[in-house]
Amino acid sequence: MFYNLNGDVMERIIFHIDVNNAFLSWSAVKLLNEGYTVDIRNIPSIIGGDESSRHGIVLAKSPVAKKYGIKTAETIYSARKKCQNLKVFSPNMNYYKEMSKKMIDYISNYSPDLEQFSIDECFLDLTGTSYLYDDILALAYKIKDEINEKFGFTVNIGIGNNKLCAKMASDFEKPNRVHTLFENEIESKMWPLPIENLFMVGKKTADKLKKMGFYTIGDVARSDCNKLIKEFKTFGSTIYELANGIDNSLVDSTVTQSKSISVSLTLVKDTDDINLLKKILLSQVDDVGRTLRKKKLYATVVAVTFKTSEFVSFSKQCSTVFPINSNNAIYDKVISLLYKSWNFEKIRNIGVRISGFTDKRVTQTSLFEDSNKNYADEKIQAVLDNIKDKYGSNIINLASLIDKK
Repeated sequence: MFYNLNGDVMERIIFHIDVNNAFLSWSAVKLLNEGYTVDIRNIPSIIGGDESSRHGIVLAKSPVAKKYGIKTAETIYSARKKCQNLKVFSPNMNYYKEMSKKMIDYISNYSPDLEQFSIDECFLDLTGTSYLYDDILALAYKIKDEINEKFGFTVNIGIGNNKLCAKMASDFEKPNRVHTLFENEIESKMWPLPIENLFMVGKKTADKLKKMGFYTIGDVARSDCNKLIKEFKTFGSTIYELANGIDNSLVDSTVTQSKSISVSLTLVKDTDDINLLKKILLSQVDDVGRTLRKKKLYATVVAVTFKTSEFVSFSKQCSTVFPINSNNAIYDKVISLLYKSWNFEKIRNIGVRISGFTDKRVTQTSLFEDSNKNYADEKIQAVLDNIKDKYGSNIINLASLIDKK
């Protein structure tokens, strides 16, 4: 339950705002602003990785390209075989971040309770704002239309009584739409949908559910939760709650407000090879760690992020007992988090994020973390950073980062 200052129960109102085909839309806006005469959203086009590599893949596709059967994550080589006049454009992450920031800054004018969920989507909590906005649906249309007018791209807005329902609603029909999924609409709007449409249910999970006789979200919602727990362990109860539209998580504005340093990698081939993943994470820790130390900062929050082959995203973070900035200390946390959050399914994308920065090195006695060891690691790390700064990043590396012939 959510209450106002008078103790009255308030109905939660959550918006989920999602950019339609973000990478391709943002690239189209940039090209048009630079004088490009064609809107690439209206021609067979894709945003793709390095085409000089045979492993270059499709990151985003236009609606016209989709009609040719081109799919996200297939190789550009394969996509060109389906459409000979296909236009390929390289991604521009710096510009995407710029457009994302503009959108988030604009949306935050309507409520400070905003959580950025990814580069192209966010949640906005409007609970208790009826004295400001007497017509929530009209407000959603206003935000949607103004984003298009101000920035040149479209969004979908889903409205619900929690984050799950708002996100599900924003996916109903695209592009440039507003949809609602309130508590009293779950049975009529969400339950008839195919089970694979349920948030967090990937292809493999959906296939297992179908074998159990669950073909729609409603089938799961009306089922025996214990049957799901027997098959999926604790995730079974999560599936059951999601199917019934149950989600009590808060819109966490600190996620948006906190500064972070992060790096991620989309793999050429999905993998569950733990040794390869450890090597990638070790290299990423070196990247974020060096950036942290150059800023003369320490981190108090460490996170590992990954996306499975079924495009399901996971993020697990923890706080440190005292601020850290050495690679060893960060890496130990990252690997621990990976084992706690990963079910050993194949991974498509993996990354590291650190946040909660401070410029003061504070230590304390702890049963769980050795501050003296971390201080020694920092001194060694400073020497290694100096060598790399002087002679190049590849002059010295841990043995585990070197391929053994």
